[in-house]
Amino acid sequence: MSLVLDGTNGLTFNNASTQASAGVVLQVVQGSYSTQATNSTSSYAATGLSASITPKFSTSKILVLFSIPSNINRQSNGGIQGFFQLLRNSTAVYTNTQGIGGQAGTGNSGGVNLVSVVNGIYLDSPATTSSTSYSVSNAIAFSESGYLIYSQYGSNPSTITLMEIAG
Repeated sequence: MSLVLDGTNGLTFNNASTQASAGVVLQVVQGSYSTQATNSTSSYAATGLSASITPKFSTSKILVLFSIPSNINRQSNGGIQGFFQLLRNSTAVYTNTQGIGGQAGTGNSGGVNLVSVVNGIYLDSPATTSSTSYSVSNAIAFSESGYLIYSQYGSNPSTITLMEIAG
């Protein structure tokens, strides 16, 4: 077996596979989605935002970054919280447990209307060289009438970036 050592590209073997030094970014994939999505339940529902990556090495890590223009809304007084979940294929790998949201004061008939951009970062270890899909879902804390969480609010695009990092 021949071996080529190159300080820039890592190790190259005679089968042309390259194993990069740990921490090196091997590839970057980005996805975007701009169709407004609404969820009025406490069950997680797809936002429509997703992207797929095929890791070059099973030892690689995937750094996931996402940004979602959002609106959390309740039409009467009381509080509301929205939760986001990151899925690898169909399995949740991260859920924000604090929630985002607000509280309208007693007698405030205007309710809560929080517009913000939800950003998330997660470092995953999928341990595979198969195509891997990452997507984001959301849910609200209550399933009563009048509670809503929007993604891609106002049809502003959400983005998701996947970076393969050599392990």
